[in-house]
Amino acid sequence: MESLQSTSVIGSVAYSSTSCSRRGTTRATINMPKLRTGGLSLRLPARDLVPEVLDMGVGLSAATTSHVEKKYESRTNRNSPSLGSNVSDPMVIAKLHAIMEAVADRVEMHQNIGEQRDNWNSLLLTSINTITLTAATMAGIAATSVGGPLLALKTSSTLMYLAATGMLVVMNQIQPSQLVEEQRNAARLFKQLHGRIQTALSSGNPTNSDVEDAMKKVLALDKAYPLPLIGVMLEKFPKTVEPAAWWPQHRQRQEKPIKRRDGNGWSVELEEELREVVGVLKRKDTEDYLRLGKIALKVNKILSISGPLLTGIAACGTAFMGSSHGSWAAMVGVVAGAMASVVNTMEHGGQVGMVFEMYRSNAGFFRLMEETIESNLNERDVGRRENGELFEMKVALQLGRSLSGLKNLAASSSKKGEATDEFASKLF
Repeated sequence: MESLQSTSVIGSVAYSSTSCSRRGTTRATINMPKLRTGGLSLRLPARDLVPEVLDMGVGLSAATTSHVEKKYESRTNRNSPSLGSNVSDPMVIAKLHAIMEAVADRVEMHQNIGEQRDNWNSLLLTSINTITLTAATMAGIAATSVGGPLLALKTSSTLMYLAATGMLVVMNQIQPSQLVEEQRNAARLFKQLHGRIQTALSSGNPTNSDVEDAMKKVLALDKAYPLPLIGVMLEKFPKTVEPAAWWPQHRQRQEKPIKRRDGNGWSVELEEELREVVGVLKRKDTEDYLRLGKIALKVNKILSISGPLLTGIAACGTAFMGSSHGSWAAMVGVVAGAMASVVNTMEHGGQVGMVFEMYRSNAGFFRLMEETIESNLNERDVGRRENGELFEMKVALQLGRSLSGLKNLAASSSKKGEATDEFASKLF
């Protein structure tokens, strides 16, 4: 009886050990000896074998549990970001998306208002010229009339000239063609800012500095190209011609004599090359467009004064028709009206105000390039600069040159200095 109990205990332990081992990666089996049926009693050391088998099962269970725990930990570490990993802040992404929506809305606003002001220019030009020519025609007819028709034609012509004078004064003050060019530039620059924000969101991990930079650029553009006409409209006839500025001011870095270090795509040769390019931009491109802007401004001032002056003279001439100097008055009324129509067409049909704004914007484009290059060169830590090779390629593309052409420009400038006749930009 005792031997049968031992046999049953050993068999149950073996079965338990085998079932435990199937759960893990190791399989343990115990081969039991075949018992002879007979009167012999087999005494096995049950007390020594059972603890040993139990210890084996416990060890296998512990190994299996440890393996599963390590596998779970590794999977968890793969799925969850560590504290040191570079993860984008959801709030920063939300802020950039909000700024991007505001920028897209501004693009649409400037485009719509630009179309509206372009209609103003064409409609006002057509209307004023029609009124002026009609008044001149009536003045010519009145010169051949007497009595009641003379008075009616003379009065109508005078009133039409006065109306044209008032409309011309208002039109010359707001300069619709210049307003249209401002809205075109604003829409283009806001589109450019929208694309840069999209690039920051898709290609990297944006930070709070990106949000602040985007906010500053939006506010700078709003200030440079305001939408209202009353109070904040840009001066159409400034005393001094300055380049347009639509970017936030760069931080002025103090230059300290430190040991030069190459890296991040920068080298001594590249720095010298970009300094020569900045010199050419200042001496040739920016200066030339400011000179052209001054000429366009002078022409626009002369035309803006001449148009209302001629219509006013024509109104005075028609008012004195029928008197002792009737023939001269009629001639003044007709000729001055015709000349006023020509001057008005030259100013607003030729869009002289738009030309002035275009020159001013081009000078601002070159001034921005100068400040961007100098800002990178004045940064002492090359690691904080934009990559030198990428920056050189951007400068070359903005100037419409190849990399070799940019190097040739710098070499020519270093040899000839201010005597060089070549402009940095080949685009405009």
